[in-house]
Amino acid sequence: MKRIPVKPRAGLAAAAAKHDFEFQEGVGIPYWDESAYYQFTPREIEEDLEGPATEIEGLCFQVVARAMEDETVFRRLGIAEFFWDYIADSWQNQEKNLYGRMDFSYDGNGPAKLLEYNADTPTTLYESAVFQWEWLEEATQENLLPEGCDQFNDIHEKIVASFPHLGITGPLHLASNQDVEDDRGTLDYIGECAKEAGLTPLVLAMEDIGMGEDSQFTDLDDRVISSLFKLYPWEWIMEEEFGLNLPASGVRFIEPPWRAILSNKGLLPLLWEMFEGHPNLLPAYFDGDPAASAIGDSYVRKPLLSRQGANIEIVRDGKTELHNEGPYGAEGHIVQAFHPLPDIDGNFPLIGCWLIASQAVGLGIREDTTLVTGKNARFVPHVILD
Repeated sequence: MKRIPVKPRAGLAAAAAKHDFEFQEGVGIPYWDESAYYQFTPREIEEDLEGPATEIEGLCFQVVARAMEDETVFRRLGIAEFFWDYIADSWQNQEKNLYGRMDFSYDGNGPAKLLEYNADTPTTLYESAVFQWEWLEEATQENLLPEGCDQFNDIHEKIVASFPHLGITGPLHLASNQDVEDDRGTLDYIGECAKEAGLTPLVLAMEDIGMGEDSQFTDLDDRVISSLFKLYPWEWIMEEEFGLNLPASGVRFIEPPWRAILSNKGLLPLLWEMFEGHPNLLPAYFDGDPAASAIGDSYVRKPLLSRQGANIEIVRDGKTELHNEGPYGAEGHIVQAFHPLPDIDGNFPLIGCWLIASQAVGLGIREDTTLVTGKNARFVPHVILD
């Protein structure tokens, strides 16, 4: 694994405009950054990232299966009892999942370590699947890259191929918080994939979902919503009034309700509890667990439901090194052994491994200038070269 400086494409601005890539700017810095790329060997991809990510997905399924037999799992994750049967039904009915992103700390040496799993509403999908691939093609044509470069990127094809297996009947409604630009871009892209798969996508805002007869959800044209791709976290839905109508709504959700178990950072201590010593897992415990003392004086404290690095605290040798502010934490915390991201000339890459239908199929790499990947992160493309 190497970080290699490279000249940006001559047609970068035109490429962004062609794809209506409106969310390529971060907070005061370029979000899409092709002034460098990460280079991996085939072995690093296949053995250190692709294989472990798919294997961990199988371990995650065992955590969900445990929750079906042990209600304390729901309690430890802070999931309201009202939704337990609803979540269990979605698992027992084998409702299919579409996508997720596992984030790893990896530097090319030693096993990749899972930091968290975005199993419900991951973004950076479009730039990983499409914009990054076009960069590879065009940078190759402009002789900016060595001969023979490839990319770990079957994301688009696998998404399209997965739609027929999701149990969707009628049109597919897609909803998100329309005030978040990144969410809108991801939602539009999923809609394009659904259309390519032969479905009829109908996009709306979460706040525009209404309630019809018999607790059915409806859109602004009073059409019944039978299948809904939601880029809106399960924990938010379950806190809102209309969430009480979920069990009676008859909606097939993507991601399905059982993914609420995996999108919670409480997954990390549950994985460690069940598979302690796995080479790709870090020691992790629920906050307050006496066993957490085994981690020592260097750890990361995370809220169960934190997003974009909010409320993350890094403690090194007993001293707080970094503490991000944010709105999370009332729901509880976990502690995870500190395994820092690699520092490459002041850049800290977070390796996001995309899983489509539970198979690892691609990478998206975000860099930040601190150990916690937040809103200022940049997306940097990658290549595979033997």
